[in-house]
Order: sequence, then C-alpha cells, then structure tokens
Amino acid sequence: MFTAPDYSYMSHALRLAEKGMFTTSPNPRVGCVIVNNGKVVGTGWHERAGGAHAEVHALREAGNQARGATVYVTLEPCSHYGRTPPCVDTLIEAGVGKVVMAVDDPAPHVNGQGKKKLQAAGIEVQSGLLADEAGELNIGFMTRMHAGRPWVRTKIAASLDGKTALNNGKSQWITNEPARRDGHKWRARSCAVLTGIGSVKKDDPLLTVRHIESSRQPVRVVVDSNLEMPLQARLLHNADTVWIFTVHTGREKIHRLEDAGAHVVVLPDVSGRVDLKAMMMKLAEQEINELLVEAGSVLNGALVAAGLIDEIIFYFAPCLLGDSARGMLTLPEISDLSGKQALKITDIRTIGADIRLVARFLK
Repeated sequence: MFTAPDYSYMSHALRLAEKGMFTTSPNPRVGCVIVNNGKVVGTGWHERAGGAHAEVHALREAGNQARGATVYVTLEPCSHYGRTPPCVDTLIEAGVGKVVMAVDDPAPHVNGQGKKKLQAAGIEVQSGLLADEAGELNIGFMTRMHAGRPWVRTKIAASLDGKTALNNGKSQWITNEPARRDGHKWRARSCAVLTGIGSVKKDDPLLTVRHIESSRQPVRVVVDSNLEMPLQARLLHNADTVWIFTVHTGREKIHRLEDAGAHVVVLPDVSGRVDLKAMMMKLAEQEINELLVEAGSVLNGALVAAGLIDEIIFYFAPCLLGDSARGMLTLPEISDLSGKQALKITDIRTIGADIRLVARFLK
C-alpha cells in the first residue's frame, strides 16, 4: 500500500511534529511535508496553539509547487473553524493532488470529516502510514478524545531498593542533576503537573519548567482535601494557573485562595475524599492532554489503585536507603501474586549516573 519513499516522507513529517513537543498544548503535535515530482517543496509543523497549522506553513513554503503535489501530514487535516480556518479548505484551494495521513483526528468536530471533504473535492486520500508513531506522539490528545481524561504519567525518583525519602522525610537529592534536568523535559511536554498538599507543605515546590527552554508553563494542580494550602505557597505566586481540588467547603478560605489566583473545585467522592476520577474528567474539560504527577506515595498509590496512572517514569539512583526509608507507592496489601499489577517496560537508559526506566500498566 505504501512505498519506501512514503515512509521516508512521513518519518520526516513526524520529526517536524516533534519540534512542537513543548509548545502546541492543548493542540496536537502535527508535521507536514509536501512532495512534487519526488522533491520536497514545502515543510511545516504546528508551532503553538492559535498559530498556523502545519499544512499552512508547508503550503506557504511550497507556493505554486503545491499544485498536484502529495501532502504527507501526521494527523487528519482539520475541517472546522477553530482558532484558525479549516486546513482542508486551504489544501483544496492549493490544488494538491493527494493527501497521505498518519492517523485520523478523533476530535468530534473532525473525526473523518476532513478526509471526506478532501475526497469530495477529488483529492486522493490515504491514511494509516506510521499510525502507531503518530498516535504515540499525541498520546495525551488521543486519550482525551477517546477516554475523556488525560494521559497520566507519574515521575518517581528512588534508590535501587525503591525508597523515595528517608524516614524523616528528607529526599533532596536522591538522584543527580542530569536526571533532574531530564525530569523537566517531562514537565515541559505536559499540559499540567499534579501534586498533593503534603508535598506542597513539605517542599514548597514551584512545579514550573526550569533548566530547559520553554515558552509556556504547565498548569499546576493540587489535591488538597482539607484545603490546607498555605497562602504564601510559592506555586500561588509563580505561574499562570493553579487548580486546587478539595472536599472542604469553607467559603472564607476558598475566597482567599481564589483572590490569590487559584481555581478551587469542591469535588468529594462517596468516602469523603477528592473524587480522583471526576478530577481527571474535569481536567480533560480544561483541555489537559498530558498530566505529570509529582507526588508522594499516598497520592501516587491512590491514583494507581483507581486505575488512573498510565505510565511511570522511574529514576533509580545507584544507592540504598534501607527498610526504614519511605517507599514509592502506598497500595493495599495483596495476599496472592495474582493480584500484582503488571507493567510493560517501554524504555530504559542511563541519565548521568542514574537509570531512567519508563513502564506502562497493562490494561
């Protein structure tokens, strides 16, 4: 169905899409390559939400050479008016001869409509080329469209015996500086970073992207059942948006936090704790595609137990902290190994002196 040059051109488009890794949120990362008579005449990628889409950038570069050309694009061209006009109309007006897509766009306002409109205009359309790679690049966007929640990954720094802090709570620093810098790349690609009130009170974190260049900061999200958030907390004063999920209904404290710029959402479950599943749905409504969890063992364990963690990024330092140190996840005891939670390792590499291991839950 697809030729070797087809794979080469779509691979090029995927590499272009990756350039928007830290900037396109909440939009998907998309790349485009236009080929005429075996020659690349235009390239582009979606750089940021509200800006021109990948196809538009590539068409501008191609100019008149777009007529009759083949367009390789990593996601189905949009067919609706959003922040920008529909890309299918631009492709049709340019007179392209064929469009090869990696994956269909599952968004309700697209969902095959772009493909149909191109075909109705007499343009040949093919899809499915390097679909897995394109889906992986936008795993958060795809999850939000299909499941109504973000793709959730948690980042855990631990010793080789699986300990994240001493018994007295001290944890800075178990891993080395290269590993911590690498962690900021995961922050930068995420739409939001989630932590618990315990981590806020203990570490007073900023949860902002540092150490690497980024034109945007993720939303910060805090699970704070009893609304213990200190008004002087640094994260209330050093970023664009903070969401606090709580079960506490005291209006005075809520108003004070809202005056400080936070969005407070009262969201109890039947047991009187924050409804974590409903929280994920609420975050999806705010166009959060990828959510990075940087929390302690209790919140991490609760999210795993609720089936809300998709992926874990482990940073293992070459050291041992002993049995009395704190573990990674607070989970219910199991009495039989059949109750273990299975993971699939998808990546393992050294970062400085540490090991980074990425694993996904088998669901």
